[in-house]
Amino acid sequence: MEKIIDIEDRIPTLRERRKKRTNRKFTILLFLFLMIIVSILYFQSSYSKIQSFVVQGEAIESEAFYEQLSTLKKGQSMWDFRASKIEQLIANETIVQKADVKRTGLTEVTISITEWKTKGFVFENDTYYAIFENGEQMDKPWNEPTLEGPILIGFENKKTRKKMVHELSDLHTEVYSLLSEIYCIPSKADPYKIKVFLNDGNEVRAVIPSFADKFNYYPSILAQITPDVKGVIDLEVGSYFQTYEEMYQQQEEGDPKVDESDQATSE
Repeated sequence: MEKIIDIEDRIPTLRERRKKRTNRKFTILLFLFLMIIVSILYFQSSYSKIQSFVVQGEAIESEAFYEQLSTLKKGQSMWDFRASKIEQLIANETIVQKADVKRTGLTEVTISITEWKTKGFVFENDTYYAIFENGEQMDKPWNEPTLEGPILIGFENKKTRKKMVHELSDLHTEVYSLLSEIYCIPSKADPYKIKVFLNDGNEVRAVIPSFADKFNYYPSILAQITPDVKGVIDLEVGSYFQTYEEMYQQQEEGDPKVDESDQATSE
């Protein structure tokens, strides 16, 4: 036999359920209202504005340079820009390999920079300009007191210059530091012919495509040469050493085997 529940007994339970439902709705509405108020106060306060920048990884250019390049300004809303768009804007600069922009903290923006490494310099109009590992030339003059890399001469052709920079990037540090000046001396037989002057007083003749592979063995080649004897090491085909004394003697005797490029670079 089913138990019959009097309606009067159910009324308190129904009222309690209705009360809980009403309280729940009120709590949700109150929470949304408070969130709106907090949001309004936040966006009107200084806590929603850029107050400081942190620039990391800069070496050639200054922090101020990258702040200006980003187009972001102090007092601007922290949420009024797309990080990816600012990163692309900075990466368009010749010197920049990669840029990373992040919101750090409540009011701080961090700009992390990876600059291209310098691989050489060109001398134009009495001014040095850096050449980076991507083969591009810096627009601004090089203002640092030292030149950490060789001076490239005769590399007006951008394709040739990029090939040369690629070879420089593959050199071991110990031999790269020996480079002083590199002349591009193309001939009809080989458009990638180069003459390299070293800080130790020797000279190297080579061709661009095989320069890194062969010049990395320079310490081994040098070990086979009489100490304190300076001259020209020809790496175009194999490896051949000729002292300056022998070379100049051949020039005086009018030896037709003397490389015509000597005359070209001495003029």
